[in-house]
Amino acid sequence: MKKVLMVVAAVGVMASGMGYADSGADVAKAKGCLNCHDMAVKKVGPAIKDIAAKFKGDKGAEAALTAKLKEGKGHMKITASDAELKAALQYMLSAK
Repeated sequence: MKKVLMVVAAVGVMASGMGYADSGADVAKAKGCLNCHDMAVKKVGPAIKDIAAKFKGDKGAEAALTAKLKEGKGHMKITASDAELKAALQYMLSAK
């Protein structure tokens, strides 16, 4: 019984650290992205659909934007895990 509980606990800890629970939209909301960015309208920052259009077809966009967000160069520095940033950027870059 102890082994089963330890395995279940270990799986739970691993899954929580991998960011499976949050969708990109949830992460964008939780990290405050939507305070400055709207899906269709420019607020403080550009509209999400405009960001997606700018980087459409750019295979290095996700990596470049992740670095920009982590370093805080040209954008407010974002404190988020790699999994959270990946989810949020995939959500934003897929906007139409």
